[in-house]
Parts: sequence; structure tokens; C-alpha cells
Amino acid sequence: MDVKELKIDLHRMIDKISDKEVLHAVKTLLSQKAETQTDWWDTISEEERQEIEQGLKEAERGEVTGHEEVMKKYKKWL
Repeated sequence: MDVKELKIDLHRMIDKISDKEVLHAVKTLLSQKAETQTDWWDTISEEERQEIEQGLKEAERGEVTGHEEVMKKYKKWL
């Protein structure tokens, strides 16, 4: 289930709840999470962002090494 589907599912579940205390508890939980949530992208350096973007471009061009190949190469250290 992706994030969009999960949100839709949560909305449906909340719409079915009539208990005011439960709704207040859900609101409190979600409010606390919303206030403290920080996007990890905003916490990394510009250099780290550029390297991630470079890696994504390389992956799009197919410039990747498969898992099995990496595991063979580094098996002796694992």
C-alpha cells in the first residue's frame, strides 16, 4: 500500500468513528507527529544532496551494479 492509499484508508476509518474521545486521541497523536516531523532532505548538506541526485541520474542511465555482483565482491568481509 503506497502513501496515497494509506491516507485514503485512514480517512475512511476516521469517518466511521463516532467516539469523541477516540477522535481527540487520534487528533493529539497526529498533531504531535506533524509538529515534530522534519524531512530528512532538509537535514543533509548541499554536498550530500548533490551526490544523491548524481546517483539517481546514474541509476536512470542504467549505470548500476547488481546486488549479486556486489555480494560476490564483498563476501569475504561479510
